[in-house]
Amino acid sequence: MALTEKEIQAAQPRSKAYKLYDGNGLLLRIKPNGSKIWEFKYRAFKDGKKVEKMLSLGVWGEVSLKEARAKSAEAKKVVAESKDPGALKKQQKILARVNSDNSFEAVARDWHKLNIAKWTPRHAVKLLRRLELHIFPWIGTKPVADITALEVVDLLRRLEKDEKTETTHKLLQDCRAVFQHAFLHQKIQFNPLSDMRGLLKPHLTTNHPTLSANQIPDFLIRLEAVQTTQLNRIAVKLLMHTFVRQGELRKAKWASVDWKQAEWRIPPENMKMKQEHVVPLSTQALGILSDLQKVSGDSLYLFPSQNRQKNPFMSENTINKVIHEMGYKGQLVGHGFRAMASTILNENGFAPDVIERQLAHAPRNKVRAAYNRAQYLEERRKLMQWWSDYLERAWRKGAA
Repeated sequence: MALTEKEIQAAQPRSKAYKLYDGNGLLLRIKPNGSKIWEFKYRAFKDGKKVEKMLSLGVWGEVSLKEARAKSAEAKKVVAESKDPGALKKQQKILARVNSDNSFEAVARDWHKLNIAKWTPRHAVKLLRRLELHIFPWIGTKPVADITALEVVDLLRRLEKDEKTETTHKLLQDCRAVFQHAFLHQKIQFNPLSDMRGLLKPHLTTNHPTLSANQIPDFLIRLEAVQTTQLNRIAVKLLMHTFVRQGELRKAKWASVDWKQAEWRIPPENMKMKQEHVVPLSTQALGILSDLQKVSGDSLYLFPSQNRQKNPFMSENTINKVIHEMGYKGQLVGHGFRAMASTILNENGFAPDVIERQLAHAPRNKVRAAYNRAQYLEERRKLMQWWSDYLERAWRKGAA
């Protein structure tokens, strides 16, 4: 006689497990602990002989009587096809686990974890966040082998409609690297994004706002007059004289300054290219550092943070904030000093290779990079002294 929900609910546990039969192979096993398990009884081959087997269909309370009957009917169809529903269920579990391990998100996170040591912490966070926002919600759970190039392109073109061309190109680069990681680890047979040239709108880069040569004198006079701390004022001055990246300046430690050799050696972990970079220090730069030593000489960093609980060194917004307060908002950012120096140095006849090396735009090839360091260091000393002399003349012109 078929079971009813009322009968199932009334069934009480006993000292030993017992069964209530619904018919067509479906039964309910009541255990001594009170749990009620749906099972389907069938016969299937094992070692050449037909034996009785049980297939678990779930726990009553989570699986209703109606749902258990539907599952039982599906299992019965499998048996009718001379297949073992229990073995099939195990295969599906294995496949689901494999697909989960090989999902795009799982592969992407594995790639990210493998490469994180090569990146700056900020870059690593931003890269993963891009994928979490724009890729994982749509194809993150799909097996990486099942994803086509068209699916990825369709996602990226949605962003193009919002004029996020820079983001789309970065995501394409990220996804291509993830698929290449999957290919190298034999999860896919080929990289579907290996050649996607021309499919996305080109991203038109905009240069960082900077100053022209005739604007420098007025800028230097305003820098002396702006209401800010001595530490912040010196940070802007030193950035102008050395034209390093702001992150390289903010993270600088006194231990990296070689007063005897008149050099500032920026360690690889603070560099974009992860290679040590030497900044020859002009007479003026050494003077600026001497003034700075009176302010922060007892600190580990040249520019310690005013809020050391968040960061041990100066905030990334500090220099640009000073520049904005000087009246240059929208006209100049700290990174613009690099373009300013490059333009003026090129116009004044310095060798482009020497300028590029001092900007730390060196080739990634380690042998060539080492060669350039040795070849250009003396030229770079002259270049850096000329640049500081140029800025000093500009200041005198503005003060006259």
